[in-house]
Amino acid sequence: MAKKAEPELPWFVIQKHDATRLHYDLRLEVDGVLKSWAVPRGPSLDPRDKRLAVQVEDHAFDYLDFEGVIGERQYGSGAVIVWDIGRYRNLSEADGEPVPLGDAIEAGHLKVWLEGVKVIGGFALTRTDDGAKPQWLLVKIRDQQADPDNDPVSARPESVLTGRTIEELAAETGR
Repeated sequence: MAKKAEPELPWFVIQKHDATRLHYDLRLEVDGVLKSWAVPRGPSLDPRDKRLAVQVEDHAFDYLDFEGVIGERQYGSGAVIVWDIGRYRNLSEADGEPVPLGDAIEAGHLKVWLEGVKVIGGFALTRTDDGAKPQWLLVKIRDQQADPDNDPVSARPESVLTGRTIEELAAETGR
């Protein structure tokens, strides 16, 4: 008897975005859209670091591999590169039972295992403020992938799709 094929894992992307301020956008595919958080300092592989993550509007799934310049006077205007991309697994649980990621986001706490090019391992997002733009903390889970001495944000600034830095992309487009 043939084994039943496992469904493909959902996508995540971390885009480096030079808008009003340089930041990183963490996006998780959930129910056909990209749930999104702006992370000013980018992800850390050090479990001691607590990174602010501001929840922003959902993005269309088509935005997953967007790299380019968003025009002036448009929301989010500025250069965007795909800093990291890959698949993820939902690790969210309540009382030992799996919780769908949409429900975990609604509840204010989720855990995921990212399988990216630069970022691999478990991460937790916990909502700390439920204001107009909910604030969360992004924290690396203590696992074998945790590495306080590895800072991929500064060590690997380039796009995983094109190899260009955000500065090179901006210079190429005259922005």
